[in-house]
Amino acid sequence: MSAGLIALFDDVAAIAKAAAASIDDVAGAAAKASGKAVGVVVDDTAVTPQYVTGITPARELPIIAKIARGSLVNKAIILVVSLTLSHFLPGLLTPILMVGGTYLCFEGAEKILGHFFHHEKPAEKTPAVNNGPEEEKRIVSGAVRTDLILSTEIMVISLNELRDETLGIQIGALVTVAIVITVLVYGVVALLVKMDDIGLAMSQQKLKSTAAVGRLLLRAMPVILKIISVAGVAAMLWVGGHLFVSGLAELGFHPIHDFMLASGHAVGSALTAVAGAASWLTETVIAMIFGFVLGAVVVLVVWGVGAISKRIKG
Repeated sequence: MSAGLIALFDDVAAIAKAAAASIDDVAGAAAKASGKAVGVVVDDTAVTPQYVTGITPARELPIIAKIARGSLVNKAIILVVSLTLSHFLPGLLTPILMVGGTYLCFEGAEKILGHFFHHEKPAEKTPAVNNGPEEEKRIVSGAVRTDLILSTEIMVISLNELRDETLGIQIGALVTVAIVITVLVYGVVALLVKMDDIGLAMSQQKLKSTAAVGRLLLRAMPVILKIISVAGVAAMLWVGGHLFVSGLAELGFHPIHDFMLASGHAVGSALTAVAGAASWLTETVIAMIFGFVLGAVVVLVVWGVGAISKRIKG
């Protein structure tokens, strides 16, 4: 074999290794970036099923597919905008994250306070059951608008975790996060939406074991959806509170952030057997409490402004 051919094979092998390393770097960066976005992902999964409530079963999956496509478009636009800002106006990312964190805290606190005070937003009412093309278009548009807010948080939070990476790694990781999270969220949503139909079909089978599993699914689905909803609220408060506190620290106000870290360290030191988990849980609970307090303040302001507006109009 000629030396030139051997050299060519060596070059190809080197390129393959470099490509594999780049793929590993992108995959690792994507995993790192998506970790902090988990709260928004859970909330996205919990919110979306309401948009197909009352829809003809045959149209549920097509509507979810349309919302998923809209979500990908949202993330593509946000990816370009956020990367542009990070390279030309990086100082804006922290305030954007803090505003987004405040919104998450507001959403979480409003759901909790609304449960106790029976305050309902008109936008959260169950969509109409009219299945005409115009109604379907309205439902998809409403869901995509809501997704825009959640997708913004996912992409900006992810980008914030990639500040030290090269532009190529950032782009590859963010594209990976956008695709994987969209497929994951709307795949789970599709499964949740159709699970009752699956359970009903199974419950009508002649085989007793299959019918029993079907009945179990029918009974379990309301509980599962409730758990997802509660987890979504907790995750919103945790992520939102953490984003705001971390943002304050980056802007020069450290007391709350330092208290959170010190508390986590103290609890971890006291519970050495589970130091890591205890420390993380302590910091998470403090972030959730702060997130609820911040969100509750915003909720009361919004409700107060709404009440005043009603009196003026009335």
